[in-house]
Amino acid sequence: MRDYTTQMDAAKRGIITPEMKTVAEKEYRSEEEIRDLVAKGQAVICANRLHACLDPNGVGSMLRTKINVNLGVSRDCRDYDVEMEKVMAAVNMGAEAIMDLSSHGNTQPFRQKLVRECPAMIGTVPVYDSVIHYQRDLATLTARDFIEVIRLHAQDGVDFVTLHCGITRKTIQQIKQHKRKMNIVSRGGSLVFAWMSMTGEENPFYEYYDEILEICREYDVTISLGDACRPGCLADASDVCQIEELVRLGELTKRAWEKDVQVMVEGPGHMPLDQIAANMKLQQTICLGAPFYVLGPIVTDIAPGYDHITSAIGGAIAASAGAAFLCYVTPAEHLALPNVKDVKQGIIASKIAAHAADIAKKIPHARDLDDEMADARRAFDWEKQWACSLDPETAKRIRNESKPEHEDSCSMCGKFCAVRSMNKALSGEYIDIL
Repeated sequence: MRDYTTQMDAAKRGIITPEMKTVAEKEYRSEEEIRDLVAKGQAVICANRLHACLDPNGVGSMLRTKINVNLGVSRDCRDYDVEMEKVMAAVNMGAEAIMDLSSHGNTQPFRQKLVRECPAMIGTVPVYDSVIHYQRDLATLTARDFIEVIRLHAQDGVDFVTLHCGITRKTIQQIKQHKRKMNIVSRGGSLVFAWMSMTGEENPFYEYYDEILEICREYDVTISLGDACRPGCLADASDVCQIEELVRLGELTKRAWEKDVQVMVEGPGHMPLDQIAANMKLQQTICLGAPFYVLGPIVTDIAPGYDHITSAIGGAIAASAGAAFLCYVTPAEHLALPNVKDVKQGIIASKIAAHAADIAKKIPHARDLDDEMADARRAFDWEKQWACSLDPETAKRIRNESKPEHEDSCSMCGKFCAVRSMNKALSGEYIDIL
């Protein structure tokens, strides 16, 4: 029987939890370092006390950059078995978190299956599920309905919930006055905005925030403060609506910490390259170092079908400047629900971005595999190269599809291979080219 309520409660009281010990080992940090980061809110360990099969991970800018994968069924794509296939593929490729964004059908059995079987952190967006759970139109739902769905998700064992607490009735006027190109592109944010517009009431996630904190404290659910006003195109980046909401998220972060509830803060979507680093520093300042969770950022609006690449470019910059958690983006972004192939491409792109940022931040042992890869390449040790690869299957396939005449080369260079020539030259061997 644990004698603390949340990971943050334990950390503040000097207790090192089993989850902290696991994270410390993974991060090559001392248990005391992890405890102190959690106590200060600068790292979170999303670990609902009911998620028994969880393999804990820490999220924070001083730790390895983590990857989240969004999945879930919709009215047009309803196969839960396919979604579960994506889940396990994502976990096998190293994703640390799965967000169930299902918006159709009986969502609870799938959510509960995730908690029973998936070792990754599980996240949800309760406002999506509210309409589905009650099977009623948005305008007929009450503030109490929304709160009870948060409680339901906590009881089902999810580790973190995205809540769009930062928009208020004031935001309605801001959106109307500032005339953004893309208005609100956050699905959850648009639902809250629509509900406020139709009912005339205040955002229930803001108005009843203290009650929500009590629920999250009871089950040790981390709040991911959703950025309803994140920019959905380059033209809207860093505007008044985005920054004003961020200021409110900073205030809500402090209120959560006072209740020992862990917090992540969600960040921008579309953003020019030259604004990313400044936005990361601004968030760290306003939200007192709470882990930043970014979608991308996507650095150009004109690459549908390739947004896993535009996102990876922005993600690498964001993480190197302080973002802690990258939400993957697939080639299907803006176009369709991703298939298994899309999921794989999105994860690999995000992992490349995260890894590149970790090297730049000098995270302990981040560059070990890169150095091992260099040694393997110099020695033409192909098996070792596969072992060092983020995606060994693809690397093997490409080589096998175009086998070279000589093993100490590839079909690009053959005997013109620079590595081959230098190995021979430095060992005093004759260098045959023709």
